[in-house]
Amino acid sequence: MKYVLMFMDTEQFAKDLAAMTDAERAQAVGKVEQWFADNAGRITGGSKLAPPHTATTVRMEGGGDPVITDGPFMEGKEVVSGFAEIDVADLDEALAMVRTWPACPTVEIRPVER
Repeated sequence: MKYVLMFMDTEQFAKDLAAMTDAERAQAVGKVEQWFADNAGRITGGSKLAPPHTATTVRMEGGGDPVITDGPFMEGKEVVSGFAEIDVADLDEALAMVRTWPACPTVEIRPVER
């Protein structure tokens, strides 16, 4: 079964990361790289996203002309910072993977429709 894991950063997570020394940040990045290496056989795609301020949002509401704005699609404390597509047996296996995620504090798991 295919799922997309959406990694969500928070303002506090970004502040904590920025406050780290170069060595601490390198260690944190190393843990993420190791997580991807450990799960490489189940990851079929994905990427880190550019920061939220680079987003362009298109809202198609009410049948009129689309409304195009700069910035993320919603205002909130969490923003999607990256994603990975995985192919696992079931949700339990996806949950087991996510329980070992070493970085940002929230991961949304969403099934891929066939």
